[in-house]
Amino acid sequence: MNKNTWLAIVLLVGLSLPPRAASAQQVRLLVQSSPLAGFNYHQAPSVWRDLRVGDALQLEREPDNAYDGRAVRVRWRGHMLGYVPRAHNAALAWALDRGEALSARVSRLQPQRSPRKRIEFEVYVE
Repeated sequence: MNKNTWLAIVLLVGLSLPPRAASAQQVRLLVQSSPLAGFNYHQAPSVWRDLRVGDALQLEREPDNAYDGRAVRVRWRGHMLGYVPRAHNAALAWALDRGEALSARVSRLQPQRSPRKRIEFEVYVE
């Protein structure tokens, strides 16, 4: 089963569940973990020292992107860090286009030579 199918099943199951009681705890399901794409081309290098594991990230669709119609921007406190990698963005773009409540957070920061390995993030459906 590919990632798109898996996310669609998770979202449909979540949407069909009965409403939660006011005192019930909220459940988050991990949808994916990805490295940040485009680290060197945006603001990630300038805010690198301020980032912390656990920091909230914002995911924003960029459907008019000239290179990828499924592009999903990754922002931190208003700063454009980069993108969800093209190989990992189809299910997230689909969910965001449908208004699904996705959240993201920094899951790993590593001072690697390769910018592709410096920031990893997790995406959850709530």
